[in-house]
Amino acid sequence: MKSVLVIGMGRFGRSLATKLYELGNDVMIVDEDSELINELSPNFTDACVGDCRKELVLKSLGINNFDVCFVTIGENFQSSLEITSLLKELGAKRVVSKANRDIQEKFLLRNGADEVINPEKDMAEKLAIRYNANKIFDFIELTPEFSIFEIPIFENWVGKSIASLDVRNKYEINILAVKQGQELKPLPGPAYVFAENDHIVVVGKVNVVTKLTSKM
Repeated sequence: MKSVLVIGMGRFGRSLATKLYELGNDVMIVDEDSELINELSPNFTDACVGDCRKELVLKSLGINNFDVCFVTIGENFQSSLEITSLLKELGAKRVVSKANRDIQEKFLLRNGADEVINPEKDMAEKLAIRYNANKIFDFIELTPEFSIFEIPIFENWVGKSIASLDVRNKYEINILAVKQGQELKPLPGPAYVFAENDHIVVVGKVNVVTKLTSKM
């Protein structure tokens, strides 16, 4: 369990804070809109109305007590930049800020952000890779070169084991799990025999996996 601060309760901030709380973390939310905070406060560990561009407001939140501070202000980049910088100056352990454009990402990183997220860009890239090949069901980017994919198996894999197919060497992918419907079987051994309608969760190079799925 982590202690998390989320500043900015727009749609992205609310969704992020909600999921973090559902995962069992202590989540404090902050926004200038008192009506919004009053509405959302029962759903989180703590809530505060305040302008986080003011140093006294941030100090009052006890910044050092949070494992990670998210700045999810999307519409006012100047505010996001100021808050990101102040958080770092006040000793925040880790600051993750939201950007809408590449140029914003550069400024945020230069002014204290440990990490910058660009939800629209990330989603666009994820969708592009998914729909570039019909057989990619899910996708998580690890680096620009490597990603995790959920893909089906080849028809001729049914009834054969991972070892007999020599999947790692022949197909240049590592199998992390086998998915049967909603059931996930992590780290299957080399003796695992594929069944009809199995999906596999694999890690590999993006160009290798997309080329592989195009042959399915």
